[in-house]
Amino acid sequence: MNTLGRWIKWLLLGLVGLFLVWQLWLLGWVVLWGWVNPGTTRFMEIRLAELQIKHPEAQLKKNWVPYNRISIHLKRAIIASEDAKFVDHEGFDWDGIQRAMEKNQKKGRFVAGGSTISQQLAKNLFLTPSKSYFRKIEEAIITLMLETLWSKQRIFEVYLNVIEWGNGVFGAEAAARHYFNISAAQLGPEQAARLAGMVPNPRLYDKHRSAPGLGRKAAIILGRMPSAEVP
Repeated sequence: MNTLGRWIKWLLLGLVGLFLVWQLWLLGWVVLWGWVNPGTTRFMEIRLAELQIKHPEAQLKKNWVPYNRISIHLKRAIIASEDAKFVDHEGFDWDGIQRAMEKNQKKGRFVAGGSTISQQLAKNLFLTPSKSYFRKIEEAIITLMLETLWSKQRIFEVYLNVIEWGNGVFGAEAAARHYFNISAAQLGPEQAARLAGMVPNPRLYDKHRSAPGLGRKAAIILGRMPSAEVP
């Protein structure tokens, strides 16, 4: 029994050690990307691998642009749509999380996460699209790293450049050119509201660009944009 207890103890210590090493590895990338723009993300790698199953030569559409070359209308639209309290919270919208938990309990399964922009970025940079409580815990740890080491503007700049906006389309510049054949800097209010409405399900709306639901969402976002506070 003592021998078994020792093995269990060392096993637990080993798991804790591996967990800490993993967190340090993530922290290193967070520190680096605070100054250097990410060339790719975990989520991009997953999507590219999926595309290349059918089309081995497939490549992602992405083109990094600095924060000041992204339309203020898109910034306001994303804030209005995804995270109205972004500039005020420290990574977590506790009211939103509570609403998500109530929705999950009602449905009897994990259907909503109540994620902020910072949490979404943490997921996109390092994690998979799977929905689980373990992934949410890891997402929370990375979110704390981002909020501690990056400014709100840096978080938002990276977010706008790496999120998915269609089938193989990532970032504001690629999205603006893919849907409207203009640069991200040229997006007007209506175009920005439409792009923001696509964020929760971009591949679906890429296929169904005239979906009535998207039009309704865009109209709601457009109405909220004037009061959106951006970093």
